[in-house]
This record gives sequence, structure tokens and C-alpha cells, in this order.
Amino acid sequence: MAVEDKWKANQAKVAFAKQFPGLTLEWAACEGKTVQAVVPLTGKQGAAVIVFADGCFTIVPPLNPEAWELGQALIDARRHLEPAHRDAYAEYDRLAQLDREALKSARLEKILGAIHNNMEQIPELKDRLKALVKEWK
Repeated sequence: MAVEDKWKANQAKVAFAKQFPGLTLEWAACEGKTVQAVVPLTGKQGAAVIVFADGCFTIVPPLNPEAWELGQALIDARRHLEPAHRDAYAEYDRLAQLDREALKSARLEKILGAIHNNMEQIPELKDRLKALVKEWK
């Protein structure tokens, strides 16, 4: 009976916590709110409770974004961030252009390498490439 009572008590506590006044589970509901405090969440490295000035709060996971998430965040939030970070965005744009150019060069090298490495095993490759180039003219 004591185990069952404990289980029921825990269930009631969790149900109440999920309905706790001010708990904010949608990012859109955080927009425009003023952050009053960021409190580290005990037991989860890097996670925190964000407490807003109006008494609402939310829980956030550790701030350790993947590289793609960080890049996408800079793109998605650009209109909000760029006015305060113009020089940083100019540098990011420069580096992004270098990355695109490097990707293009790498793809070109890969294609040319594949052609070169397969020329002997596939004799008709040379004729097919010539025909393809003639189509472009």
C-alpha cells in the first residue's frame, strides 16, 4: 500500500507541475518578454530555467548547438541580429561565400577525378564526354 501511495503522490505532483501557473512551453509565447533570471537547472549540465519578469518561466536545454544549427540560426534571425552585428554578418557572409566556392571546387575535383580514374575501364566515356560538350555549344 505504501508503494502505491507513493506512486499516486508522485503522479499528482507531476500532473500539477505540468500545469504550474506561468509555465511556458511555446517559444512564441516568450516573444517580447523580459528575462528576469537565468537559473541553472540542477542535475542537467547546461540546462536552465528562464524566469521572465511577468512570472512566467520556461526550461531550456543546454546551449551547445550543432554547427548547422548555429549557421541556420544566424540566417533565420538575421533581421533581428544584423542591426547590432553588421560587421560580424559581413564577415560571416564573406566566409559563407568562401565555403560555397570551396564546395564548388571540391565537387569539380571529385567529378574530374572520377572521369580520370574511369577513362581506361570505360573506353566509351571519352566519346560520351565529347558528345556532351558538343551539346552545350
